[in-house]
Amino acid sequence: MSVQQISLSGRKIEVSNKEMTFLERIYLWTILKGLWTTLKHLFRRKVTIKYPEETRTMSPVYRGQHMLMRDDEGRERCTACGLCALSCPAEAITMKAAERKPEEKHLYREEKYAEIYEINMLRCIFCGLCEEACPKEAIYLTKSKKIVQANYEREDFIYGKDKLVMPLEMAIKNTQSNKVN
Repeated sequence: MSVQQISLSGRKIEVSNKEMTFLERIYLWTILKGLWTTLKHLFRRKVTIKYPEETRTMSPVYRGQHMLMRDDEGRERCTACGLCALSCPAEAITMKAAERKPEEKHLYREEKYAEIYEINMLRCIFCGLCEEACPKEAIYLTKSKKIVQANYEREDFIYGKDKLVMPLEMAIKNTQSNKVN
């Protein structure tokens, strides 16, 4: 006996309600196939690695933790334009802009800077769209093996400027290595 049903796309689907055989009704063949699959995998080489001692090789397109970059003089590049927050599909980035004071010229590159810059790592999908949207190349997903650490509190996964801004020593070291080359 066959019945015609209409799917959500509007196409007609032919459905048959044929009678099941005795073996199909007791699911014996299906159970045996499942057991055979289990036995096949039982004697194969394990794909698990011993994590602290062994590490997996990273993909060439790996995107690590976010970093707010500094320029050659050690000033923050971010101008709080908000393009990274707008391009983020997970809406993980929030920021608040502020005006630079005359005594802060050595800290910030432009007249406007990000007073508050936060990324919610629980929402972030590491897509890299924030990195592509930034006109000042201020945000960067590092290629290092530094990953977001596990924790028990939700508040610890909201990374502010204290965790995101490139350390000053690293910016100076990069500048010196660029001058040598």
